[in-house]
Amino acid sequence: MIDYHCHTTCSDGTLKPLELLALAKSHGVTQLSITDHDTVAAYGEIKLSDIPEGLDLIPGIEFSCLWSNRTIHVIGLDLNLSSEVLHNGIAIQKQHRMNRAERIAAKLEKMGISGALEGARSYATDDNLGRPHFARFLVENGHVQSYEAAFKQYLGDNKAAFVKQEWPHIEEVVGWILTAGGIPILAHPDHYKMTRSKLCKLAAHFKSYGGVGMEVLTGRQRPEVAPKLIRIAKESGLIASIGSDFHSPSQAWLRLGMHEPPKDIEGVWTFFE
Repeated sequence: MIDYHCHTTCSDGTLKPLELLALAKSHGVTQLSITDHDTVAAYGEIKLSDIPEGLDLIPGIEFSCLWSNRTIHVIGLDLNLSSEVLHNGIAIQKQHRMNRAERIAAKLEKMGISGALEGARSYATDDNLGRPHFARFLVENGHVQSYEAAFKQYLGDNKAAFVKQEWPHIEEVVGWILTAGGIPILAHPDHYKMTRSKLCKLAAHFKSYGGVGMEVLTGRQRPEVAPKLIRIAKESGLIASIGSDFHSPSQAWLRLGMHEPPKDIEGVWTFFE
């Protein structure tokens, strides 16, 4: 059982890295990559002796980037965690996140909600700030009743406190991953809600930049999606990857190791056999 896409408290997950390892082991996962957003901090909290017997931990990350003026996520698997280029890229992302966070906080301040930046920072590991941290601040300080309401009223696209994020181009991010000895994987392509022709163009560009694989099974996915993504991956010369995109045990529809590797396409798992 494998899972190459999940998150901890080092980005927007709710389990600490060691808690996530224990849960993966309890679910029978044998290969796991923690792919926190724009950070590898989770791996700094894990000692070799902490990894459960029978579980292979593959260093990973999920980078945000831009393609055709749209935010796209790219996973890097099997990274050299000491790579200077990798850590320079992470520093760039951290600054982009802080710039956006300051602008979100300023908008909330104008609406009479003070202390948002420091509040959000109190929930973020190593200042790896994102909208989920602002949502938590809004909920826990009584400004909204739920995480969903925070996005619907303030933080969602084009809402009152929305700020468009600035990210590097996808080609640059793929370059960071390759230089760090990693395997670039196009994350959850169905989430982008592109037409088939647009998604094929993205996959072809990704391949031309040095991309290696594409997630064909991610999270809760309609049954008809995987065959479509497998065809696009094959047409584009990409191999398959799978993952739960797990964030929290409270999301009962997402479970570590929830997907079986498809048999009709070469997969990234063959790199780790």
